Amino acid sequence: MRVVVCDPGVGNVRSVVRALACSVEATGRACDVTVTRDRAVVAGADYVVVPGQGAFGAFAAGIAGGLEDALREHISAGRPYLGICLGMQVLFESSEEAPGATGLGVLRGHVKRLDPGIDPATSRRYALPHIGWNAVEAPHPAPGAATPYFYFAHSFAAEPSDGAVVSSTTEYGAQRFTSAITHGAVMGVQFHPEKSQREGLSLLNRFFRL
Repeated sequence: MRVVVCDPGVGNVRSVVRALACSVEATGRACDVTVTRDRAVVAGADYVVVPGQGAFGAFAAGIAGGLEDALREHISAGRPYLGICLGMQVLFESSEEAPGATGLGVLRGHVKRLDPGIDPATSRRYALPHIGWNAVEAPHPAPGAATPYFYFAHSFAAEPSDGAVVSSTTEYGAQRFTSAITHGAVMGVQFHPEKSQREGLSLLNRFFRL
């Protein structure tokens, strides 16, 4: 099983690699986890994980020059892709954080700045970035199912044109935003599973069962 962590040079991928190694070990399958920006290595991957922190424009520039084509080809071939934070946002067409920068355009929609409104307890605007643990809620949760909590660190969130790809949402202040998407073998999460302890590892385990 060839697992590739695509590193566009935006953010520290070390914690992601550690979490993936733990999840892969739990599958009991022989596996190689490689961190790379080489499009040929990405093209040969069974699973691709694209993490990212920072700015959308820098991330889009980091995958330009061929890497973006390798990612699109991987996805179009039906092989599993997991986008974390910016790795999810870049699946869409654009972001108002970086006018003129383009995403992969695999999914229709745009990334917009959060607008959580005013905190009634303080009469001040809710802080951005949205940082910390928050509930991740499925559109139609199973009866009696516990609501998982994951760790977030972001100021922007995707707004898909097709609501059918939304697999979970999260409420911050007065705003509910898309916190995870699923489309075929593509998963995207706005939160950080590598920082979300048991729930995060559980999500990575589900990804490796795709």
